[in-house]
Amino acid sequence: MTCSICNLRKEKRFCLAVHGRICPQCCGEQREVTLDCPSECPYLQQARQHEKPRSFEDMPADEVFPQTEVTEQFLHQREAFIAGLLQALLRLSRSDRELHDRQIMGALANLARSYQTLIGSGLVYQEALPNPAQQAILETLRQLIQEFREVEQQHMGRTTLRDSEIFQTLVFLLRLANLHTSGRPRSRGFIDFLNARFAEMPDSPDAVAEPPSRIILP
Repeated sequence: MTCSICNLRKEKRFCLAVHGRICPQCCGEQREVTLDCPSECPYLQQARQHEKPRSFEDMPADEVFPQTEVTEQFLHQREAFIAGLLQALLRLSRSDRELHDRQIMGALANLARSYQTLIGSGLVYQEALPNPAQQAILETLRQLIQEFREVEQQHMGRTTLRDSEIFQTLVFLLRLANLHTSGRPRSRGFIDFLNARFAEMPDSPDAVAEPPSRIILP
């Protein structure tokens, strides 16, 4: 029998994305490109184990803001805030199974550039987003940032979270996402990383999960 994708080569493995048997070449070439590979696919998992780790230098500069310093001390000080944003992204991915890393990273980069402009000029600038999924991510993150500041205000009488710290946090999330994604259009590597990191987190947005003891540095 021939591959259900190319119809040329002999099929040798079952593909969970097409629910049919395909050849290894099509599997390798179309994985996370045209194929929406589920996380439990053994061939996807095997490929991730053998992929060369992405380095900071390989990441697109417009997404990782290489001139911005994010120290370990900052990550420790703002661990609860960072964990809250990561958990929000995970909940969004669980509620929308069509969400991919690129959509999350696009929304994070958009919001980071907005805060960079706000810090530099005091102007509120927001780029137009190409799809509703990214807009939903932006709205969720903005709401969470506002809620975090409101909680600080209630408990401390003031908010300590500065716009510059929000920008640094977004830059860190982008670097973390770039580290764990494959870079292919349909990759969910970063989302799978979040699922593994917050494995016990309930799906309900009303449930409060304890933040992790340490944020994983890129």
